[in-house]
Amino acid sequence: MELCRLVVFSLSFVLAFHLGFCREDNIIRMKRSMNLVGGVRDCGGIRNNAEIEGIARFAVQEHNKNQNALLEFAKVVKAKEQVVAGKIYYLTLEVIDAGKKKMYEAKVWVKPWMNFKELQEFKHAPETQSFTTSDLGVKQDGHGSEWQAVPTNDPEVQDAANHVVKSIQMRSNSIFPYELLEILLAKAKVIEGSAKFDLLLKLKWGSKDVKFKAEVNKNVEGKFYSTQWKEDHH
Repeated sequence: MELCRLVVFSLSFVLAFHLGFCREDNIIRMKRSMNLVGGVRDCGGIRNNAEIEGIARFAVQEHNKNQNALLEFAKVVKAKEQVVAGKIYYLTLEVIDAGKKKMYEAKVWVKPWMNFKELQEFKHAPETQSFTTSDLGVKQDGHGSEWQAVPTNDPEVQDAANHVVKSIQMRSNSIFPYELLEILLAKAKVIEGSAKFDLLLKLKWGSKDVKFKAEVNKNVEGKFYSTQWKEDHH
């Protein structure tokens, strides 16, 4: 009888210990999962990111299906992400609507391990019209030769910034690539029919973040030329 009681007591102890350990382990796992949930942060390297582009195209397709629309995806202008149960992507997109460029903002929830995507929001971006060399003068009431602040998410500004990064990379002897992280400031003006951009860029170079001031011109044919830059140490 004593032996049976000892066996039962031992089994009860082992079972209680095991359940307690599992409960503790689950609490630890829950805490770790909660710690993984973070704030919204920028996605780097969106220009040639097939994953981000795929999510953006999905957003446009879902919007077209839900609203019986005919928007055509053009490119991703800006992308941010937030870790949740999966990831939520906040995208600024350039689309073509009846031949005209328009900006939209999309919110997409993604759980890769479940092959799950859900478009949660799709709306017009705040009114920041994409400018051309012709309407720069119009926006300045004819004073096209003066600098004006322009939106950093404007597709023309984005193209100019990426051209600068490519030019820096081509003339660099570094084995580390330069990657555009953010356009900090952007100004533009018209000189003799061409647009001139004055940019302050934040780039990633190896493990370092560096800033560059740059000026670049774009002619009426859409070609960039006379690109100049220097590192900003402020």
